[in-house]
Amino acid sequence: MRKHAYLLALPLLILTFIVLFFAKSALSATAMPRFKLPDVITGEMVDSKELNGTSMLVTFFATWCPPCIQEIPNLIELQNEYSSRNFSVIGMSVDQGEKVVKNLVTKKGINYPVMMADDSVTRNFGGVYGIPTSFLVNSKGNVVKKYTGYVPHSVLVRDIKQIIN
Repeated sequence: MRKHAYLLALPLLILTFIVLFFAKSALSATAMPRFKLPDVITGEMVDSKELNGTSMLVTFFATWCPPCIQEIPNLIELQNEYSSRNFSVIGMSVDQGEKVVKNLVTKKGINYPVMMADDSVTRNFGGVYGIPTSFLVNSKGNVVKKYTGYVPHSVLVRDIKQIIN
């Protein structure tokens, strides 16, 4: 008799799991926090509000962070490959000095906007406690994925392809 009770409960358990899984997935996309910061090279203000309709990879980094430096060529390649498809990498430096960031951008030939992240930006993104930390944002302005640490290029390409228009 107990065996039959388990067999009857199994479909209900599976259905509950499916509902909870999809409900969690639907709720996990949150609006990207708004920011308005100057680009370290041009000095022009980059307002996230003006990026509406653009898919993005917002990446927090520092010039003294080896994994952050290691991922720069991949980020440059992503910018080259997908910028024509309404996508942009956005760099957010957590360094203390703008000069060292400008030097890095120039030296590495970084082709995407780089800004100095202030405390409110890191806090609004849910607290950036380690670097690199990146957020994949869809064209609706929702954060759909958070990456902590170095992320392989192939993973970023796969995830970007899923959200670009």
